[in-house]
Amino acid sequence: MRLVIIGAGFAGMYAALSAARLRDIKGVSPEELEIALVAPEPTLVVRPRLYEPKPETLTAPLQGVLEAIDVVYTQGRAEAIDTRSRAVEFVTANGARETISYDRLVVATGSRLFRPNIPGLAEHAFSVDQLDDAIALDRHLHSLADRPAGSGRDTVVVAGGGFTGIEVATEMPARLRAILGDSAKARVVIVERNDAIAHDMGAGPRPVIEDALRKLGVETRLGVGVAALDEAGVTLADGERIESATVIWAAGMRAAPLTAQIPAERDNFGRLLVDRDLRVPSVPGVFATGDAARAACDDLGNYALMSCQHATRMGAFAGNNAAAELLGVPTKPYAQKAYVTCLDLGEAGALFTRGWDRKVEMVGAPAKKTKHEINTVWIYPPRAQRAAALASADPERVTDL
Repeated sequence: MRLVIIGAGFAGMYAALSAARLRDIKGVSPEELEIALVAPEPTLVVRPRLYEPKPETLTAPLQGVLEAIDVVYTQGRAEAIDTRSRAVEFVTANGARETISYDRLVVATGSRLFRPNIPGLAEHAFSVDQLDDAIALDRHLHSLADRPAGSGRDTVVVAGGGFTGIEVATEMPARLRAILGDSAKARVVIVERNDAIAHDMGAGPRPVIEDALRKLGVETRLGVGVAALDEAGVTLADGERIESATVIWAAGMRAAPLTAQIPAERDNFGRLLVDRDLRVPSVPGVFATGDAARAACDDLGNYALMSCQHATRMGAFAGNNAAAELLGVPTKPYAQKAYVTCLDLGEAGALFTRGWDRKVEMVGAPAKKTKHEINTVWIYPPRAQRAAALASADPERVTDL
């Protein structure tokens, strides 16, 4: 029997850990149940940190962890899924096409930044979506020091006033000063289509965020979108022109394109609709997890968000349940009642909320300390030691905050 997991992000990593944990508990050998993880690199990109400087350092190796728990790493980029023949086609590092069959499949392919067809967006916008994107932005920011001073050089426009956009924007004043010097007249502007910053976070946390933006001197343009970009800046839908050498797109996410190859129902974000076991009901043998799945967290109408907090726990349940089906043992319905947010606000500290109503629990330096711990400890892979790695993947305990 073979369980194949596509993706080495938070959901894929925990799917592999959890499946291996159940196999170990049931005393089944790796020869009887092979667990294979398919990904371009045996590396976890610490994506929630890509708004920070030095993004090239924000990865963690997985090869040792996978070897410790007897998970087979298969290097390649999955490009096709045939759910009838139960096979995944992938392209190896040298360009060869190969196929791996599965008895159960976990789709943990993550998400991608949504880039609408706005003139100049593809050519001129930066992002912190993927590792290569963040590295390109960091290199561009450092190259600004070689340009003549001016409003365009010293101005950064962030398109999108949600979670990612706020973290990018509030980090930017310090990053610009570090590169251009304290005398630079750094200017950061957030452009947000909604009529309020942090629209999805609700009214409770918003005053804290707005106060942080004021302290940092970050401007906002609300209720307006980006109409066009060029090499010298952006034009907004209301006609305003902002000269800027750096435009960062942070407006919306979609499930990775590979999910479209699963013949099943999807939501507006491209996520596969799954049942409480994270199974794709209409396609035998297929589970979806993380940003690839639209999953109910509870019976109150709350659904998992595209976040590593949800992806880790969803991954643990998906891996456990896919292995459980193959081993003939009961599955565990996914649930995630606890939900917190911790928003980095740059030199203004951070914001920590709890619950779906986002009740503010911490602000400023205490929240910043928690954010640092989350970013540097909690979201990293477990040690490459078998017992510790397997113990970290109990579905009932992952991200139990």
